[in-house]
Amino acid sequence: MADGGSNPPGSTNFTSKDVQGRLFLCLKSSKYGDLRSKGVRWYLSSSNNSCIPRGIPKPRLIFFGIHAVSEITMGAQAKGLSDVKVKAAKPKEKDYTLTDGDGLQMRVRANGSKLWNFNYIHPATKKRINMGLGTFPEVGLAQARKRTVEARELVAQGLDPKEKRDADRQTLRATTEHTFKNVASAWFELKKDSVTTAYAEDIWRSLTLHVFPDLGATPISAITAPAVINLLRPLETKGSLETVKRLSQRLNEIMTYGVNSGLTHSNPLSGIRSVFKKPKKKNMAALAPDELKELMVTVANASIKRTTRCLIEWQLHTMTRPAEAATARWADIDIGKKIWTIPAERMKKRRTHIIPLTEQALELLEAIKPLSGHREHVFPADRNPRTHCNSQTANMALKRMGFEGRLVSHGMRSMASTILNEHGWDPELIEVALAHVDKDEVRSAYNRADYIDRRRPMMKWWSEHIKEAATGNLSISAIIDRLD
Repeated sequence: MADGGSNPPGSTNFTSKDVQGRLFLCLKSSKYGDLRSKGVRWYLSSSNNSCIPRGIPKPRLIFFGIHAVSEITMGAQAKGLSDVKVKAAKPKEKDYTLTDGDGLQMRVRANGSKLWNFNYIHPATKKRINMGLGTFPEVGLAQARKRTVEARELVAQGLDPKEKRDADRQTLRATTEHTFKNVASAWFELKKDSVTTAYAEDIWRSLTLHVFPDLGATPISAITAPAVINLLRPLETKGSLETVKRLSQRLNEIMTYGVNSGLTHSNPLSGIRSVFKKPKKKNMAALAPDELKELMVTVANASIKRTTRCLIEWQLHTMTRPAEAATARWADIDIGKKIWTIPAERMKKRRTHIIPLTEQALELLEAIKPLSGHREHVFPADRNPRTHCNSQTANMALKRMGFEGRLVSHGMRSMASTILNEHGWDPELIEVALAHVDKDEVRSAYNRADYIDRRRPMMKWWSEHIKEAATGNLSISAIIDRLD
């Protein structure tokens, strides 16, 4: 026996070509005691073929591997399990366990399934734990042993292999599954039920256009405020301050959803709105009461599609919002009772809204019926008649007619409110007609039959006023006369 000047005292040299045998004998003869059950790293000295444990001063070493006793002895000591034994294991009335050694076990279930487990003592709590290693035959004996060796090495380092595996899986999910777009999609599924269809479409469109191309594939845990601010700066520079404001709000909500869902630890976007310029609040452009005549004459003579013409006047007579008018469905209109019931999911305030229909409003329906009476929506889209027209259709038409900067389609509601108030109509009825609902108990009951009946005279007066403003030449006449 020679120590070569660097081997630890008590270690033994072996010149046999049987390396496995040398390792086995070395384990038994080391001055550190019988180390066969230690499961430590072992090396072969390139200078004298000796075997020494890791951490002992030594010359140039060649790493041999991580060895538990059952693997070190290889043939010198019998294995607990074999491929034949594993395959031959049959289910019994109750579950039972087969042991391979070093904590590797096979659990044979009564239903015939076979599960690999690594049974070990937690390095910190000292509690005995079972860690699943897979099922047989998907994971064979050799692979199960390999996973056991890897797990034992972690235990030797003071780490819990099960906790590490779970953390690794979580990291992988954060990279591949919990991307910003995926989390945004989950958030949107909840959000869309609390807003109108048109508003929901606007939310998703803004994210698709401005956010997803750059941040969609980024793990939500990697989202930072500087990255998002840099993304939105060009929109601010361009003057799209309202878009920046809305995106900041939506991104903040998505990140909050991610935190509450346990997908990320914090929300770095909670305060990003403060770093951008605030948009100046603008009232919806609306015409003065005495300009209603100009509007009606222009609409009557404009070169626009019948669908668009009817849409503008329908919105004016019913005092609805652009999206509510554009998404009107035949199924929601009761011609006999002369009412239009807008479902809560399509209302901004998320409350069903019932509108008494005047004779002029019913005439508009008769004018559009040849074009859309056989379809779901009263005002179908040109490119895809199976869906409704865009909520901005009326707006774009008003711009082409020369009202840009003076009137937007939403402003027609303001015009109606001003005129009705000036002519002494009950302010509460006007607010109800506009679906401006607050938390007051009286307002919350605005769809009661008596409220609807009280609104009919006001709605009739409003439609007659529109007709008079057109000096008797209501646009509907032009629609019927020139069925384009």
